[in-house]
Amino acid sequence: MTARSDLPTIEADSRPFWDAVRDEGVFLIVHCRDCGLVHHYPRPFCPRCWSGEVEWVPASGSATLYTYSVVHVNDLPPFREQLPYVAAVVELAEGPRVMTRLVDCDPEHLEVGMDLTMTVHRLTEDISIPLFAPAH
Repeated sequence: MTARSDLPTIEADSRPFWDAVRDEGVFLIVHCRDCGLVHHYPRPFCPRCWSGEVEWVPASGSATLYTYSVVHVNDLPPFREQLPYVAAVVELAEGPRVMTRLVDCDPEHLEVGMDLTMTVHRLTEDISIPLFAPAH
């Protein structure tokens, strides 16, 4: 059986993030108790001050569209069946920027700066991913 190319690699440092998305529909970010920075992707230290005094905190699920591209060609399954799709970088309300896909939208109506909200997409029984859609 071929490994799926759309499944994230879940490691010990990122497991709380993936579990929260799957179990609670919550996007967790990491907060540094020393300098106050919130960051994403999950790391056991602060990328600004290198402190190990970090904690998981829930993000609001609100974001704005920072940039995007409509993908028309991707031969890797399962992406081939999803064409065209929107690959995007969104800025969470809390500050970090995140790579994702946009769903439930017409690419013709996308605008940088538009409000988005997180939605959860189940890939397998054990893995769900956060995607974003236009806020209504």
